[in-house]
Amino acid sequence: MACATLAAWAFSGLASAQAVAPAATETTLSEVKVSASGLGKSGSEMTTPASVLEGQELVLRREATLGETLSGEPGINSSHFGAGASRPIIRGMDGPRVKILSDGVELHDASTISPDHAVASEPMLATQVEVLRGPSALIHGGGAMGGVVNILDNKIPTAIPEKGYEGSVETRYGSGAREKAAAFSLTGGAGQVAVHAEGMARDAGDYRVGSGWSEGKRVDGSFNRTDTGSLGLSWIGSQGYLGAAYTRQASRYGLPGHSHDFEGCHTHGDHLHCGGHDDHEGHDHEHDHDHDHDHGVPEVNLVSERLDVRGELRQPFAGAAAIRFRAGVTDYRHEEIEEGAVATTFSNKAHDARVELEHLPIGGLRGLVGFQATNRKFSAVGEEAYVQPTETRRNSLFLLEEYRWQDWRFEGALRHERQTAEALTDGITRKHSGTSASLGAVWQLAPGYQLATSFTHSTRLPTVEELYARGLHMATSTYERGNADLQPEKSKAWDLSFRKTAGATTFGVSAFQHQVDNYIYGRTLDEHDGLQLLQYSQADARFTGLEGHVRQRINSQWGVTLFGDTVRARLDNGGALPRIPSARVGLRLDARWNSWQGMAEWVQVAKQDRVAEFESATPGYGMLNLSASYQLRTGGGTPWQIYLKANNLTDRLAYAHTSFIKSAAPLMGRNITVGVKVDF
Repeated sequence: MACATLAAWAFSGLASAQAVAPAATETTLSEVKVSASGLGKSGSEMTTPASVLEGQELVLRREATLGETLSGEPGINSSHFGAGASRPIIRGMDGPRVKILSDGVELHDASTISPDHAVASEPMLATQVEVLRGPSALIHGGGAMGGVVNILDNKIPTAIPEKGYEGSVETRYGSGAREKAAAFSLTGGAGQVAVHAEGMARDAGDYRVGSGWSEGKRVDGSFNRTDTGSLGLSWIGSQGYLGAAYTRQASRYGLPGHSHDFEGCHTHGDHLHCGGHDDHEGHDHEHDHDHDHDHGVPEVNLVSERLDVRGELRQPFAGAAAIRFRAGVTDYRHEEIEEGAVATTFSNKAHDARVELEHLPIGGLRGLVGFQATNRKFSAVGEEAYVQPTETRRNSLFLLEEYRWQDWRFEGALRHERQTAEALTDGITRKHSGTSASLGAVWQLAPGYQLATSFTHSTRLPTVEELYARGLHMATSTYERGNADLQPEKSKAWDLSFRKTAGATTFGVSAFQHQVDNYIYGRTLDEHDGLQLLQYSQADARFTGLEGHVRQRINSQWGVTLFGDTVRARLDNGGALPRIPSARVGLRLDARWNSWQGMAEWVQVAKQDRVAEFESATPGYGMLNLSASYQLRTGGGTPWQIYLKANNLTDRLAYAHTSFIKSAAPLMGRNITVGVKVDF
């Protein structure tokens, strides 16, 4: 109902824009270029919605994890696993269906394997975060059915600073987890050589939850301590650049809700057996589960080392506009520590190389062709090694083309992938291949108005975890069983968007549907005292949804925005899929006056009672958020930004339906953050 109201307001804005325009200042949304789109398109040129966070907005939106940073964007939620681990969920799709890139190259951490594994990227060091869907996302992976998140940074310089150096320093404090964080970025250069250094440190304790939680005031094991550093070097010429950077991230965070009650549990057919307990009835799904504190809270000690190489050569030969090269080598490992001893060690060693050739227009066609090669070796050793050592090799060819005709822009993408996934212990090898294609169009039906549509047929190949997992995973309170006979997923996705990007009234509304054949999901076969037996299974599924926003500029200082999203995901043979986000609607009031900027918003999240078997419903909640910032320049012209933001100001007790541990780790309660950022 809320999103229907949102859509109605959007279309009424088209009819009433002329009437309200004289009383307000005419504005045009800034045309930010989307780097991962392949051809440097702006948001208004995209055939599917694209979200871009940068500048002051990114500073105010940044949280400790990537998922929480993006979770306020329409259509994007967070997996929320305490304070240390959180991935974005796009239109109800998560895990391997959402690709996370570092300037076009996959991160290759372990976050797709399990929601308790952190994304190895630091939001405080990002300069821009992009979220893509449709044809532009397809060139980064056929499995990116939900979308692609691309994180841009400055660690490999692409230009010599005008005055020989540039940089920034930022520090902040958050009350909810007693978080202390600081970051710096510095680039210097002369001639054709530039050097960059950056780093950050965060120390956050267990966070407070909203008032009224029966388990206490803070979530045990929700602390998060992170240190990240990077050093980069580039050679920069008149036609391009070539550079490299080394990055090391060390993180230590807790695992809330971890229980040892399930040690020794195993399966008998499709049933769980734990010791002498045979009672599988009377399951309690309420928010008052007893938690085991006898063994202390386990924690993750994560270290990720990464070498990135990036280069671009413009106009290398006749007919070519540019050649771009991206490569990353990752050595990731994390130890799960219990009672001071290492219980399980996860290791992920991967390299990913990608080359793109952008050609000059041919008969009106402008585009690029590319090749990508990926190799990944994963292992888990210890008590919770529920996935045996595996090696995955994948090679891909891709093509992206655009054509412009009058007020129309057409876009098409094609990608073919071949994958070999080998279970090293059992000696089982599975080979899969798949071709994905996408077509889209944008029509500038009037100045400032765009109507966009796209159709994508994509193929996602099974991951090694889905194929070969078998064992107890206490972090998520599951016993997981893979299926070596899984077939590739086949998705048909339609997207229709209507946007207005100029004038006093601006909006963007999108409707979408994904029909996924052979959808792979963890089907719960049995439950015992909170432990679930998950069998990776396949069934046809359908995702439908609506997302959007409408903004009305009242005058040169004030504006108001209505925003919201909803998604419904069901199996074709009946039943809901697990952990699908609740519908949301929000109202935001913003103001600008001289060097001041402020925002107040109310977000209402609906209850989620469309649940899968053995899944409990989640109550809805409302949340009040405020922010204010002040920009000033010192006598030397150095810009300062002083900011304050208050999330969940009313201290509501709230739960994320998307979380495996929603009962053990509610959302953070009232959190006041103050910070200062200086650019020089």
